[in-house]
Amino acid sequence: MSWPTCSLALLLAGVLAAGCSRAPTVARVEWTAMGTVAAVQGRGDGDLAAARAPAQDAFKRVSDEFNRFDPNSTLRRLGRVSPFGQPCWDAAMRLRTASDRAFDPSWRGADDLDFGAIAKGFAVDVAAEALRGAGDDLLIDLGGNLKAVRGDWRVGVRSPSGEGVATIVTLRAGEALATSAEYFRGKHIHDGRTGLPVSNDVASVTVRCPSALWADGLSTTLFVLGPDAGKRFLRTRLPELLGPDAAVSVLWILKDGRDVWYR
Repeated sequence: MSWPTCSLALLLAGVLAAGCSRAPTVARVEWTAMGTVAAVQGRGDGDLAAARAPAQDAFKRVSDEFNRFDPNSTLRRLGRVSPFGQPCWDAAMRLRTASDRAFDPSWRGADDLDFGAIAKGFAVDVAAEALRGAGDDLLIDLGGNLKAVRGDWRVGVRSPSGEGVATIVTLRAGEALATSAEYFRGKHIHDGRTGLPVSNDVASVTVRCPSALWADGLSTTLFVLGPDAGKRFLRTRLPELLGPDAAVSVLWILKDGRDVWYR
């Protein structure tokens, strides 16, 4: 649960063009934010540079709030966050309690809080809200934390082997998607209960839900728990976190290549 440069576990696999003889042109503008690749992808006649600006501002604002590597961030200076960052803080602490600390921002110690496993998702939600009035179809990407602002998109979940796509997910407008995996960065995901790197049969976990914040936090939690305990967690604790009607789907890809779904 940290904040260094990371690789993407999701691949953009094109756009939905049902009923069209020719798919619309897709453009993408990229930059670096929060230690990873940030992007806005769009289709239509709009200026992506205009869409980039509010997304870039949102990512910087979240980084200024939560970056544990920056001594000037709000988290480092105060040991807490401002009202702006409180929703992310509160969600992380609720997830810590619900998961019996499988997810825990304090796994490094009470004086070294680490929100790297949920803050990128929060940043994507903030950017999506800033772009909600955009006219063109837009998809926000922050290190593989995705949210469809407008339009429907098809996204490929990368195979744990690193070669090709394991499955294609349709991301509807307003939906978010996040994947936690160790096949690019090594064993960087830690079990909050022990502080040790996770050691189980999971290669990756992909979560789709309406909130990028929750998709990000849940993907890490469910990686730690694995599919059996993870499904029990989703059945028993998810309603208190997201409500009884929350639309959440999960894909575990195991190291032996098996897929385990929760829908």
